[in-house]
Amino acid sequence: MHIAMLAPIAWRTPPRHYGPWESVTSLLTEGLVARGHAVTLFATADSQTSGRLHAVCPRGYEEDRTLNPKVWECLHISELFEQAGAYDLIHNQFDFLPLTYSRLTTTPVVTTIHGFSSPGILPVYKKYNGKVHYVSISNADRAPDLDYIKTIHHGVDIKQFDFEPGPDDTLLFFGRIHNDKGARQAIEIAKACHKKLILAGIIQDMAYYDRFVAPHIDNDKVRYVGSVGPAERNRLLGKTRALLHPIQFDEPFGLAVIESMACGTPVIAFERGSMPELIENGKNGFLVGDVDEAVKAVARIQEIDRAACRRHVERHFTVGRMVDEYIQVYERMLDEKKGRNFL
Repeated sequence: MHIAMLAPIAWRTPPRHYGPWESVTSLLTEGLVARGHAVTLFATADSQTSGRLHAVCPRGYEEDRTLNPKVWECLHISELFEQAGAYDLIHNQFDFLPLTYSRLTTTPVVTTIHGFSSPGILPVYKKYNGKVHYVSISNADRAPDLDYIKTIHHGVDIKQFDFEPGPDDTLLFFGRIHNDKGARQAIEIAKACHKKLILAGIIQDMAYYDRFVAPHIDNDKVRYVGSVGPAERNRLLGKTRALLHPIQFDEPFGLAVIESMACGTPVIAFERGSMPELIENGKNGFLVGDVDEAVKAVARIQEIDRAACRRHVERHFTVGRMVDEYIQVYERMLDEKKGRNFL
């Protein structure tokens, strides 16, 4: 089959540092190509793929602030849909805006919903419910008013993550510096445990960073290392005693949680959103309700078998499993289209 894969254009695909949607899109694209499928990746011009790259936007608009996001999003999406008939199906990884083009083509469209930025975008999803197939990335993130063809958890390329049996005694926060991700709470947990904390990730809310993070950075007990690429990500996740994930919102998935466990590092997460689907409490991490419970979990982290964390990812969260499940969705969609044409 020939698949048109529509990536976001905030960042390059795959991203150099941050870009979870672009990362998943790249992993799926490369996995499909490796299985012998023809994939045209619609992404930024500096993107990298073993499939065919089709681009109108030169760079990610988060990497080049001279680019107007709405202008380039419109050009990017329309470029695909104006030639939709050349593909067997379209896989939209780019949120709700492409849905508004879906009734202009007979080519089947599947959308991976990477999360709802606000309830305000739900009317668009509701309008095209039934016309476009929806894939959820966790059962926790399903909207009750929408119909889904399948829940498909993200997978990671296990080869990108080295198992580390002998970590140091630091704790790690790895994510956006934003209230949603709980960098403030991670600092509170580390200080209460008298552990050193490393924070890594883009600053998405500078006011939050200035108020709740920057005053604690002393480059000894609390260090901020910025946004990191794959090699440094692998090192940081592997060498830490535990990943602190004190989220303040119902997270749709949480790639860092899986990436951490792939290195053998257990995760201490607030029990919200998808976390119970990723973490088996007491086996590959701890699900906690607040900072005090997280502090107690840090004291018990030696109870977690790091090899079991790695095995959990190998069994449930590989890119191969993710590709298999998406191929099943594609085949079901094409069978449905054949059935409609037959009638």
